[in-house]
Amino acid sequence: MEKNTPNLKSKIEELLHENAPDFKIANVLKEDLKSYNQTLEKTFAQSGGKDFLVKHTRKIDQIIGWVYKVAVREMFGEYQPPTNAVPIALVALGSYGREQLCVHSDIDLMIVYRDIPGYRHQELIEKILYLLWDTGLKLGHRVHDTDELLDVSRTDITIKTALIESRFIIGSRFVWTETQNRLRLIRHDDPEMFIRAKIEELRRLHQRFGLTMEPNLKEGVGGFRDANLVYWIGKLLYDVPRIHDLPATILDEEDYREFRIALEFLFRVRSALHLVAGKKEDRLRLENIPDVAQLLGFGMSQRGHMRLAKRVMGSLKKIRLYSKIWLEALVGDRVADLYDALLRPDEALDHFGDVLRYLNHHADRFYTAHPALLRSIIHSSRPERPSPKLYAQIRRIFEQPHAYATLTTLSSINLLGYTIPPLKKVIDLPQFDGYHTYTVDIHSLQALRYLEEPKNDPLLDELYHGLQAEHRCLLKIVTLLHDAGKGRKRDHHQVGASLFRVFAEKLGLTQEHITMGEQLILYHTLMSTTAQREDLYSEKTILRFASRFKTPTLLAMIYLLTYADMKGVGGDTYNHFSARLIRTLYRASLEVLEDKKALDETARRLKRIESLRRSKAFNTLPLPIRKKILAIPSNAFFIRHSTARIIAIGKAAYETEKLNYSLANQHYLTLEIIRRDNIRLGYLLAKLARLNIVSMEITKLFDDLKYFKIDFSEALPEDDIHLVDTIIHDAFSGEKTIDFVKPAIQRKEITVDCDHSREYATLRLRTRDQKGLLAYVIHRFDAHRIDIASTKIHTVKGRVNDLFLIEKNGNFCHNIENLITELTE
Repeated sequence: MEKNTPNLKSKIEELLHENAPDFKIANVLKEDLKSYNQTLEKTFAQSGGKDFLVKHTRKIDQIIGWVYKVAVREMFGEYQPPTNAVPIALVALGSYGREQLCVHSDIDLMIVYRDIPGYRHQELIEKILYLLWDTGLKLGHRVHDTDELLDVSRTDITIKTALIESRFIIGSRFVWTETQNRLRLIRHDDPEMFIRAKIEELRRLHQRFGLTMEPNLKEGVGGFRDANLVYWIGKLLYDVPRIHDLPATILDEEDYREFRIALEFLFRVRSALHLVAGKKEDRLRLENIPDVAQLLGFGMSQRGHMRLAKRVMGSLKKIRLYSKIWLEALVGDRVADLYDALLRPDEALDHFGDVLRYLNHHADRFYTAHPALLRSIIHSSRPERPSPKLYAQIRRIFEQPHAYATLTTLSSINLLGYTIPPLKKVIDLPQFDGYHTYTVDIHSLQALRYLEEPKNDPLLDELYHGLQAEHRCLLKIVTLLHDAGKGRKRDHHQVGASLFRVFAEKLGLTQEHITMGEQLILYHTLMSTTAQREDLYSEKTILRFASRFKTPTLLAMIYLLTYADMKGVGGDTYNHFSARLIRTLYRASLEVLEDKKALDETARRLKRIESLRRSKAFNTLPLPIRKKILAIPSNAFFIRHSTARIIAIGKAAYETEKLNYSLANQHYLTLEIIRRDNIRLGYLLAKLARLNIVSMEITKLFDDLKYFKIDFSEALPEDDIHLVDTIIHDAFSGEKTIDFVKPAIQRKEITVDCDHSREYATLRLRTRDQKGLLAYVIHRFDAHRIDIASTKIHTVKGRVNDLFLIEKNGNFCHNIENLITELTE
């Protein structure tokens, strides 16, 4: 950065010799800055975090130094007095004063002076400022007489802060000495007020800028303000130039090393962020991560982006932790009233087992760990991995009313992954999904917090406190681990369930509870997706959901888990609208739990679907076919058929334009028909009435297609097979008619249930077996355009017991009397 100095110096000297106007000199400095800015990325690549900031700071010092010299030369000409005789000093403030100036940050400059007659200091100061502005520097400035500095510091806490970190740039050393004398007075002027104000200021900033997926590197939790506050208070109380120079009773050397590594990394991240944004930017937004990652050498892959974001989050946590510990050591109990009641140990906790016992003992209420407690835990001894004895204490965490307080304490000192091993891989893991506000571990802790807190919903509170103690404990473990499977190649629901099982076994949970926990984690997103994306007035929807949670306890637990998960996302994900949808799904599911038969049927369907999804043959199908097959509404279709048959029928249907059929006639005749337009099934059955029907399957597929499978009791003579082709085409075309034989049916032999379910009615026929019976019944259904969803044909000892499941499309229940009359008279 210094290589251009001789050239710059000669240009300015030449202009001064020519008495060139100020704007020409300013233009030279401006061009030099422009050239310098074009080398910033190259310089950044060759520098460390703080080193780059120091180099940049010194370049600005150089420009300001030249401006000062030019202004003094122009003011005094050949009679220029010694530098110390001109009663003006230029002083850097803020990040510029700390030599931490980022490339697009404001340059905070203070000009201090002594009002000595004959020096026209005001004119000189104006000339300096005008020249600086003309160079294009982004300047923030203040001008003060040294005598007024103490009074000025009392007007605003921000001004006092800036003055504390003043750094001399150029000018009179005498004026700077006087300034330093005033700064000593400022440091000792009501230090308690300053400390209280700065801590309260930081607390407000943390409330505004939490530890989210888009952290504020300057003012957010764990940002530079945390580190700066340690520096400011250390400077105030001990007059040390660096945090590292604080007394050993405050600063542990190993802790400082971790702190410094984290801070150095964040310096680099912030500099890179300024460079890629081309402006002052302190928030690491998701859209900036790819460019920042590339500039920092993490690469352009998604994995590189994840590594960057994860390291940023870990660094922020470390800075927050050690800043908190050192601040407490610096200020003691001076500002204790600014915080909630803090949990502080009466004696040293030497072993991690003692730590957990102590935390569990106090988790009957919500607590915040005192920094002294955090320091004690950090330095407590612990085995390489949790022992069986330690797992007993870990289980007790979840048995307490406020597990969140304990787990948050462990998270703040980077021991959450040690204590809860399934979480190791998701600590600081970012979620670039545009949905989650937090990293996986923070989201999981937030979810647990909302689970334990009083809820603004009487039903949720009632369900939570209505759970047995062991179920509440189980639900807390599940809530914490529900996303533990993220960051892997496999589906995170399945990985999470596996991780939960191993952990739960170490905790000593029963097999019954482990199975419940696995089910909750496997389907922890099912309630929210069902409630927000599917028809909650569809019986199929309710049954599909409820079949996963077949007991009131399990249903209550998934409801509570869904609530906590959505609240833990952040923002307004859980709002009045989503809350109403989830509550509706819960109540509807609770109603259908009594229908064990329907639930079991739906569960069997879902089991077949899982088998399909694991099938290689199924996964080789085009995605549109797979989606259509899985959307087939009939449970019976999935229960009746093997995976291979379902795939075959689905493929055949997808390729069907209007009609597709096949027949088999080895031991008995079997017809399989797929059609789009209406087919006169009654006509077809009547034409084949000489054969007894053993079973008949009717299934709605997709795209207005229906599947028919009819099994007859015997085979046709080979010479008659061609007639079946003709009958099917005639039934499809509708050109030919037939006289149906009307069977003898009594009214009492027909039972109709229009309240069978929301979507289906049933008609049961119990009568003697007769030729053409089924053909006539189906014929009347065809006449009324009654849509049969499925059938069960059963004949024993000359008596039929047929059941028809019929869609409620308005053509059945409104025509019952007419239909029964036609069938019986």
